Amino acid sequence: MLNPTSLLLAGASMLAIAAASHAQDLADPLPTGTIMLDPITLVADGQENVEATGGSVVTEQDIADMQPADASELFARDASVSVSGGAGPSKRIHVFGLEQSSLAVSVDGVPQFKDNWHHSGSNVIDPAFLKRVEVESGAAAADAGFGAGAGAVRYETLGARDLLTDGRSKGGRIGLSYGSNGRGLTANLAGYGVYENVDWFVMLHRADGDNYENGDGYEVVGSKPATSGALLKTGYEFEGHRVELSYEYNKDSADRVTRMNMDVGQTKEVFPLKVTRNTISLKYTEVSPTALWDPEVMIYASRNNYDRPDYIEDAARGDFRMKAETVGGLVQNRFEVGPGSVTAGIDWAYDDYHIDNYGDTDAPVHNLETMQVGAFVQGRFEFDNGIDISTGARLDHQRFTDWNSERHSDTGASVNGTISYEFAPGYEVFAGASHTWMGFDLGEYGYLHARDSSMAVASDYEPATARNYKLGLNATQGDWTGNLTFFDTRLKNLANSYYRESDDSYTLDNAEEYRSRGFTLQGNYSWGSGRVGASVTKANVEYDGEDALPSGGDAMPIGTVASLFVDQDIPQYNLRVGGTLELADRLDGDYLTEAGFSDHAGYGVVNTYAEWRPESHQNVVVRLGVDNLFDKTYYERSSYVQYSPRDVQPLYAPGRTVTLGLNMDF
Repeated sequence: MLNPTSLLLAGASMLAIAAASHAQDLADPLPTGTIMLDPITLVADGQENVEATGGSVVTEQDIADMQPADASELFARDASVSVSGGAGPSKRIHVFGLEQSSLAVSVDGVPQFKDNWHHSGSNVIDPAFLKRVEVESGAAAADAGFGAGAGAVRYETLGARDLLTDGRSKGGRIGLSYGSNGRGLTANLAGYGVYENVDWFVMLHRADGDNYENGDGYEVVGSKPATSGALLKTGYEFEGHRVELSYEYNKDSADRVTRMNMDVGQTKEVFPLKVTRNTISLKYTEVSPTALWDPEVMIYASRNNYDRPDYIEDAARGDFRMKAETVGGLVQNRFEVGPGSVTAGIDWAYDDYHIDNYGDTDAPVHNLETMQVGAFVQGRFEFDNGIDISTGARLDHQRFTDWNSERHSDTGASVNGTISYEFAPGYEVFAGASHTWMGFDLGEYGYLHARDSSMAVASDYEPATARNYKLGLNATQGDWTGNLTFFDTRLKNLANSYYRESDDSYTLDNAEEYRSRGFTLQGNYSWGSGRVGASVTKANVEYDGEDALPSGGDAMPIGTVASLFVDQDIPQYNLRVGGTLELADRLDGDYLTEAGFSDHAGYGVVNTYAEWRPESHQNVVVRLGVDNLFDKTYYERSSYVQYSPRDVQPLYAPGRTVTLGLNMDF
């Protein structure tokens, strides 16, 4: 009889063979002479190295260098991640052209809601709170969470023990900045400390500005910064145990356009909109885990609100409130097995959704809910012969109760495996594959605000699934690292966005297959006082076998995009200087113009910064940043493109923006 370790290893081998046999269909030929970002080995310290398989990591140093104001700036150095433009609540995150609703997204381990409406953004996250972000693209581990069809995005926020240094027991941090072109004033204040067995962290953040202008001086209405938030954490350690309570609050409240991801008719009409998120979690871990006992237990609750007034009475044209609430938990343990470790556990989540359209349709209120319970096991093994293996499986059950109080339930299994081989010192090849059961996809359920009681769910509605393949090469030589990854992701049975059957009937049914395939290339070189890096991603994004249109949905064409960056310390002047170059090629073709879209313009944008730390005040940093240095007029890749039949214009990115900031630790 096979033991669990043998089963996991066998699963990894079969999936890796499938990935290798599939590799010839993954991507177009590579251009020559390209470099890119930071892999080492596939498995290290019991976890996957995300960058080693084509993913990306925004480190604490990256965040300190870039001082990002929003998601666009947060991912500016990662070509695999595209963010649409406009105001904060309009920004949608795509990985390899696939919207993040098909990924398992979490903040400090708490799963986040999927996208609710194609005119709104993916989620509200304030970069001021962040310590690190990992984007695991494609085949994700079983313990990455439920619904990791196209990968996982993990945000990690700051805490007291991240900021306390040199044996200090308490401290604080203050940050102030002011920027031109609508950037306005941004401020954050943090206090943190440790007293005996208790640690605590409190951070407050606020940004307030005006609408920005693009490079041609055109005002993008409804784009003003208007975020505020708070992050509170406290931990208690006793007899080797640790309990941590965390609360996070984010709000964006300002006058916005009715459809935030586009400029419709350039009417410049705005209306009040408030988007909020509240999350509370309680986590238990061991301070000094053993080989067989390294547990994590967490319970959490969160609530997302989307509120706008009834500005058009008796018409379902954007007037609605949405509320999504969840309660969930996780119980897992990591234990050593032979040459590696195994993580096993269960997770669950109950989600409740409420859409109120002020009585502007025959069904003024829609309620729906889901319940998911899953069990998972993931093994990670490092062998002396240069072979690393990560493999695992999940079994999930989900129940979906729709707005007509009809129940749909199903159970599905997921399996993943990645194997790597170091064939020479510093050189490693790998192959990976996964099949993921994602449950019933609710799609953009915000559509319900404009649908009446005839809205139905198809009788044969099926759960969504995903299939991923990866094949690549890692290299590490001295101060150089590099990675080349070919990828192929297919998403089946996502929601079809509540299509119209007739003038008075709408149905939720399964969409055709989405697919993204191509390559990503990363590289990094460090010389002690500085570093340079680059990343290039080429993705062919399709829907039902045809090129995907830039219509702002589950998949967006991104073509070839690249990012290059450099950071350099100048010790004699206590300076650090750096910059980022963002590039995207032009997308054109009959498939765009015949559907009413304009060609997708390419662009090249330069962002620069300089930081000065006075020699007599090493706790003070003065920063000057210039974004879009050459004042280019462009819209970010994955943004909605001009659509002539409905007079839709894209939301342009900001023109040149100069920001002066001060950060001080005390």
